Amino acid sequence: MKHTSIPGLHSDAAPELTSDLQPLMSRLQDASEPFVLATVVRTISVTAAKAGAKAVIARDGSIAGGWIGGGCARAAVVKAAKASLEDGETRLISIQPEDLLTDLGVEAGEKREGVQFAKNMCPSQGTMDIFVEPVLPRPNLVICGASPVAFALSKQAPTIGFDVTICAPAEDHDAFAGANRRIETLEPGVVGNADTYVIVSTQGRGDLVALEGAVSVPVRHVGFVGSRRKIEALKGKLREKGISEPELERIEGPAGLDLGAITPEEIALSILAELLVIRRRGQRQTNIQYI
Repeated sequence: MKHTSIPGLHSDAAPELTSDLQPLMSRLQDASEPFVLATVVRTISVTAAKAGAKAVIARDGSIAGGWIGGGCARAAVVKAAKASLEDGETRLISIQPEDLLTDLGVEAGEKREGVQFAKNMCPSQGTMDIFVEPVLPRPNLVICGASPVAFALSKQAPTIGFDVTICAPAEDHDAFAGANRRIETLEPGVVGNADTYVIVSTQGRGDLVALEGAVSVPVRHVGFVGSRRKIEALKGKLREKGISEPELERIEGPAGLDLGAITPEEIALSILAELLVIRRRGQRQTNIQYI
């Protein structure tokens, strides 16, 4: 993901010490900026923060707002937050004094039954359990072209959690009523922070322009709706234009899983099924928040 600066958010600034973190979270959501919400769910003995305390942790590990205690908790929580942003999984961190970890038969850094343990180095020697929850931008599907398959994709993609960006001539935009963003060109251009997938469904109207634009931006997947023969012919033309082999290898096609699809709606479904496989690869949980 590409990092963008958020107005009012600086890694070296003091955190917002407020119980209402919603304005900050809304700013991050509006900018499609990933973050982690850390919540103290249990405390035992003397601890600086109490159950219910929350903090928003930015992708660089800075506490953007809220408070969950001092240095005793911060290092372990920030480490868990960064890991959660990488794999999209929630975590439960239990920060305990060394003698209690010994009594439990666990070591700092060990994970057991879904709980990750860390050592409390502070004199208070209290215990804090903190739930770490990643809040990620919704994935973005960029559809290049104004074909029947493109129309079907724009309708179906939001139902499985994708935002939709349309790259097509202005006169075709009215056919994409559900799109979140419209671009009056076949080239995707600069992408934002969200995981981005590009499907080129131009049907001969600007194939080369769309493909050249798609491989020039850092996206997770580039798929082309068309036959293998057509894809190879287009790659040959792109090669003549100086497009490198690594960039050409990023073009996958024919787009979609082999479901025996025939109609535009069925082809769109097969494409979304393929994108879902790619999107969920490596994820073991599905209770991830998307913004």
